[in-house]
Amino acid sequence: MKTITIITPDDWHLHLRDSPYLEAVAGDTARQFGRAIIMPNLNPPIRNVEDALHYRDRILAATSLVSNLGTNQFQPLMTLYLTDNTSVEDIEAASDCEFVFGAKLYPAGATTNSDAGVTDLSKIHGLFEAMQKHRLVLQIHGEATNPEVDVFDREKVFIEQSLSQIRRDFPELPIVFEHITTHEAVEFVRAGDHFLGATITPHHLLINRNALFRGGIRPHHYCLPVVKREQHRLSLVEAASGGESHFFAGTDSAPHSQTAKESACGCAGVYSACCAVELYAEAFERAGDFTHFETFMSRNGADFYGLPQNRGKITLNQQEWRVPESLVYADSKLIPFMAGETLNWKFQQ
Repeated sequence: MKTITIITPDDWHLHLRDSPYLEAVAGDTARQFGRAIIMPNLNPPIRNVEDALHYRDRILAATSLVSNLGTNQFQPLMTLYLTDNTSVEDIEAASDCEFVFGAKLYPAGATTNSDAGVTDLSKIHGLFEAMQKHRLVLQIHGEATNPEVDVFDREKVFIEQSLSQIRRDFPELPIVFEHITTHEAVEFVRAGDHFLGATITPHHLLINRNALFRGGIRPHHYCLPVVKREQHRLSLVEAASGGESHFFAGTDSAPHSQTAKESACGCAGVYSACCAVELYAEAFERAGDFTHFETFMSRNGADFYGLPQNRGKITLNQQEWRVPESLVYADSKLIPFMAGETLNWKFQQ
């Protein structure tokens, strides 16, 4: 097989930041993907429909010079940032807005710009009820934030202590368990119904936690949730490549400047948008099976969100090439995932 042609894929979990960094990265996604769920954890966060629409305008301006192949044009799908003070009226307005596709739950302190997140899930049960009523998708960063919980167990504990309860209390609330990293998460989602889905990132498919420490501390492999043991990576690969409808692509591409990553307290986030489709292809090639590549990349997520599949197509050529060592990031540099390494598939511009 020398080429792979699939329906234009979507990125169901993406960080774009804001100007001037937005302009540096938005085109990378728009070249390869038809749509992307845009994360709302700016500073300050995207709290309501008005914030979301203004941010959408800025994204469209940043991608106005970039078009996809075929008939599809890039569409940012907006989300709200849930806080202790989010109102039911905010949820109702979001459900009525054609450009808002969910609300993101960050447990306070779980990851980058999550300080404004929810401090106690019991405070937002009314929001869950409203979201269930209006079928507004809840996107969850699923990690327990108790400092006594081991960092490698935070996802597992969140499932046990929080997500299982949300599912019991709100069985028809559509939920996307974002960037899952463990065998336990795979099994939990696999056992769910059509109201539960999960995104999987390319970096969690390609590396395990050894990569954080190979030859020294590797800050550009540091993300949250942190990468786990090899047994968990293999479980994610099986889920992504197996064609199961619960699982779909979400890069969690999260740009930070080189200096912010290579610091005494390096920021969590992996930047993969510049070659995201190629990275997913690399993971499927290593798994030895492209049978369900289009299903994972282009079909499952659209089906979960109740959207039509994109009309265009993209093509990857079997071709060795090197990921750039660095990219321009406004007045700084951005180090992409697998910088300087060789990939075997190249997106055809």
